[in-house]
Amino acid sequence: MRKNKISMTFVYLFGSLGGLLFGYDTGVISGAILFIQDQLHLDAWGQGWVVSSVLLGAVAGAAIIGPLSDRYGRRRLILLASIIFFVGAIGSGIASGVAVLIISRLILGLGVGTASALIPTYLSEMSPVSKRGFITGLFQLMVMTGILLAYVTNYAFAGFYTGWRWMLGIAALPSAILFIGALILPESPRYLVKVGRPEVARRYLSAMYKGDETEVEMKIKEIQHQVDMEEGTWSELFGKTTRPALIAAIGLAIFQQIMGCNTVLYYAPTIFTDVGFGVSAALLAHIGIGVFNVIVTVIGIWLMDKIDRKKMLIWGAVGMAVSLLVMSIGMHFSSHNQIAAYICAIALTIYIAFFSATWGPVMWVMIGEMFPLNIRGIGNSFGAVINWSANYVVSLTFPFLLNRFGTGSLFLGYAAACVLAIWFVHSKVFETRNRSLEEIEDGLRKGTLK
Repeated sequence: MRKNKISMTFVYLFGSLGGLLFGYDTGVISGAILFIQDQLHLDAWGQGWVVSSVLLGAVAGAAIIGPLSDRYGRRRLILLASIIFFVGAIGSGIASGVAVLIISRLILGLGVGTASALIPTYLSEMSPVSKRGFITGLFQLMVMTGILLAYVTNYAFAGFYTGWRWMLGIAALPSAILFIGALILPESPRYLVKVGRPEVARRYLSAMYKGDETEVEMKIKEIQHQVDMEEGTWSELFGKTTRPALIAAIGLAIFQQIMGCNTVLYYAPTIFTDVGFGVSAALLAHIGIGVFNVIVTVIGIWLMDKIDRKKMLIWGAVGMAVSLLVMSIGMHFSSHNQIAAYICAIALTIYIAFFSATWGPVMWVMIGEMFPLNIRGIGNSFGAVINWSANYVVSLTFPFLLNRFGTGSLFLGYAAACVLAIWFVHSKVFETRNRSLEEIEDGLRKGTLK
């Protein structure tokens, strides 16, 4: 790439590629666990630990990455994340036992947490206002694409006795591709201004705004004004000025998980087998869900700059609640009624589609938009920590709760969480669409956001 020419398509493609690894490494376990549990003789809690160990690592990765990204920049840490992904993937593939597998997936989790906190921030800072929702939403599209690739890989290696090792280890390949791409990625203009390199930032902003120098100079001045403010601290994150952003971020991060989204993604093949599908049929059906999800995610991020974020979240929660209610009712009859089993499968697909089009991308986009520049790194990091902590708790307890209450009753609880989420979004979340990052920050400081 020549010094004076930047392909923003390349930036957005490789900038979001960490999402593919995020999706693959969290999604692949859904099929691999069907074979790991038999070969390594895992009980319900053992299954929970293998599945959720990556989430525990993600909590640590998300906690560490925010302050580091503010200090060392976004691009360097994307490079670091690719190395972590590579090491974790290789370790998972060659694991000699449960302990090594869990440790390797903890390492993978560090990469997942890093990607989840860092990449939405990077993409939002590299995006013009009019396209920020779509571009930042590419992260979620990559996540869903990664999950689809995981489903395809699970099906491809399902016939091999040690196929689960290939399922987990093959993630090393896109990790290496991400490393190569990150070597060329530009740094965020906002970070460059912060470290005293405005001329380089101006060149990247010129590419973002297609040579509109008036817009570029205005952005440089806005960023410089924010940079001149005192360096952000944890006390500022919890202070009165940023409290609306903090409350919104915490609530969105928690509700995204307690509505059951990732347990359905991780355990969908298990759910399919419970309602009467064979293992091969369950994995094949999973691929169909993955294809549908990618299509729905494309539609969702295309709509994100056309429909208010809050409306998307509210209608998404409505659709998820209804789907979970239908799924719960169907589960009570699925053991002796094939039609009920198919209704469950359809409801599950619709549920994931609503999530993929709304809460999946919108939550990450909004957290990447909400916080002021001087605490954006630690703010996004904190939001990701809350999200992964909730994900960890839900995923760890899911096998136990599934055995204790059954899917029918358990999904009723997730449906109730969807209803609570509707209230939360309506009353506690402010709109970010059609507002620049600088306008959002100014609104926080003036207390005018709604």
